[in-house]
Amino acid sequence: MLLSSTLAHSESIVVITSAASSVSKLDKEQVANLFLGKSSSYPDGSAAVPIEQTDNSTAHEEFHKNVTEKSASQLKSYWSKMIFSGKGSAPKEVANNNELLKLVAANPTMIGYVDKNALDKSVKVIFTP
Repeated sequence: MLLSSTLAHSESIVVITSAASSVSKLDKEQVANLFLGKSSSYPDGSAAVPIEQTDNSTAHEEFHKNVTEKSASQLKSYWSKMIFSGKGSAPKEVANNNELLKLVAANPTMIGYVDKNALDKSVKVIFTP
């Protein structure tokens, strides 16, 4: 029973890009590297721009728990070090699924995550944690 509830919980968010993007699939490590600033491009070499939901959203917490494997405090510490050392800056944040969907749908370079039930035809799923 615990296994099924864990699986159901981890399947409620999906990683998306624009329906117009040439990217069709990424793995967990590729997604984590994009959202942690370790990579700035998709495997085909095209630019990738990660968009986060605000850290008080359930989607944000679930995404980082399952993909980057960092808690909110670990993430804040990570980005503080990256910014201080000049190695990167945290992804832009939006307030909710709808804002993220609009941005990602309009720009094939963007990548983000939303609740699975928020999906529409303007985007495509490229990873499911």
